[in-house]
Amino acid sequence: MFQTVQLENERELVISNSDLAFSVNENEISFRFRGLTNQPIEESYLLFQTAFGFERQATLLGDGFQMLAQTTGSADHPIDIGRCPDNSPAYRIYSSQQSKRYYNYLLVEDSLGYALFGFTSCHRFAGYFTVNDDDGRLTINAYIDGEGTLPQEWATNQLESVVALRGESMSALYAEFCDLIAQRHPARQGVSQPAPLGWCSWYAYYADVNEQDIRDNVEVMQTSLKPFDYVLLDDGYQAYMGDWLTPSDKFPSGIKSVLEGIKSKGKRPSIWLAPFIAQPESAVFQQHPEWFVRDANGGLLKAEDITYAGWRCTPWYMLDMTQPEVQEHITNIVKTMREEWGVELFKLDANYWGTLKGVRSESGVTGVEAYRLGMQAIAKGAGDALILGCNAPMWPSLGLVDAMRVSDDVERCGSRFEQIAKETFYRSWQHRKLWQIDPDCATFVSLANQTTDRHNYEFHRDVLLASGGLLLSGDPLPDLTPFAKRSLSKLLVRHKHSQESARFTALNLHHAFLPLTEHNDLHCLFNYHQPSREVTLTANYPVYWYDYWTGDRLVEEPTQVIEVSLESGLSSRAIITSI
Repeated sequence: MFQTVQLENERELVISNSDLAFSVNENEISFRFRGLTNQPIEESYLLFQTAFGFERQATLLGDGFQMLAQTTGSADHPIDIGRCPDNSPAYRIYSSQQSKRYYNYLLVEDSLGYALFGFTSCHRFAGYFTVNDDDGRLTINAYIDGEGTLPQEWATNQLESVVALRGESMSALYAEFCDLIAQRHPARQGVSQPAPLGWCSWYAYYADVNEQDIRDNVEVMQTSLKPFDYVLLDDGYQAYMGDWLTPSDKFPSGIKSVLEGIKSKGKRPSIWLAPFIAQPESAVFQQHPEWFVRDANGGLLKAEDITYAGWRCTPWYMLDMTQPEVQEHITNIVKTMREEWGVELFKLDANYWGTLKGVRSESGVTGVEAYRLGMQAIAKGAGDALILGCNAPMWPSLGLVDAMRVSDDVERCGSRFEQIAKETFYRSWQHRKLWQIDPDCATFVSLANQTTDRHNYEFHRDVLLASGGLLLSGDPLPDLTPFAKRSLSKLLVRHKHSQESARFTALNLHHAFLPLTEHNDLHCLFNYHQPSREVTLTANYPVYWYDYWTGDRLVEEPTQVIEVSLESGLSSRAIITSI
């Protein structure tokens, strides 16, 4: 039996499943399962259908389940932003033969303005949208992924909530969306704190990092980079994936000693770990195979059996976070790092693997629920330390991290700089609302096997200037060039005056605007391999216009309007005003 529901904004939703109960509050609808059957709730469990109602060539934007996936383009021609779509042969979250999924939210930009369809909760089930063509008539379908769980094994029959918004301002819709999410997933305290500034070992040394590397870089931070205080020891310090308290032979003094050395120099120790996985050589896997997720046949589930295997030290096995003993194990690791080692920021990587579908000890619990249990166990051990999510499932992390990586790994080349720019900008509205965004590290120094030209580095620093969020250098600090030092210094000035992200007014991501101070406005302009163009910028009253990086004045006298040139190809400019 079909039911038609009209929201306050007159958007009509068609609910065809009689097992669903629902309640409506203005433009938000919340669902509850009321069925008497105990059939498995599959991965495409339809909540509602609604008419598309927009121009067919309208621009769409939707998220992926995991960090490395986003989709734009149109209904007829979806365009993947990153390298790792959810339906790629590597990740296989759903089949490439199925309709494109827009997880978490679907934003539509047409000539009349914007519409946003979004899940305002993710306690137990991942939610997504599809745009379907039914004999030339486009519809938007909203689904949850039931993961094949049985309703009679659930702890609650509450499902998830969805909102449908319409307006002329993209920023206003995002702000309203964030407010609704906050009602169900209150943000952690670190979301509103000043963004961490510091250095990360990964992009300088990767997994080959050693004790002396840390000491050398901390020494530089004490002199020419004093405001940068977080020192993030990334992957490579541990003996095995899973044995996070056991150092590799590259750290003969032990990790605690190295971190104490960082703190003695006036810096803030930070550490990387991938809490939900372990490799087979690890002690935790050898001693506790019963702690890990199983497959349908009762065997231990390897990540590669159902998704991307991982980037090193594979195969990866996933801890079963529904087990109290496993939760206690994770809490104790993090608590040791926080209370005994002095860690002040935890970078949690490979978080997506904590949600993988498999057989856990507690039936009726989804991968999303298990992941959230694990993150709560981590938060218990972390205390007041900051938590940064990376390679994470996006909406399942709501309310559980202080900061979130929103882009792929940075790499010193123009194509990667362009990719992570788009990934970051499409998610910059989340900054200081859901979490602080992490656009990944600032890299301005070429390595022997990873190099690009100055032009691309200039584009990269404009991306960081516009995005805000965490600012961690990823270069070997003893090798910083004058250009790199000047770039970090000017980025630091931006962070001092404003913690917000610059706002984009359209999905083409051409122009970002930020009121930097009471007297200075920042304009960031971007071209993504497009023809050269003239851009007109305006102010509310006559001002001087300057190039942000060089300080060169662009006009002789104050003016309200200026026209600036943007080069073809991958290019950018940063312009600042002054009274």
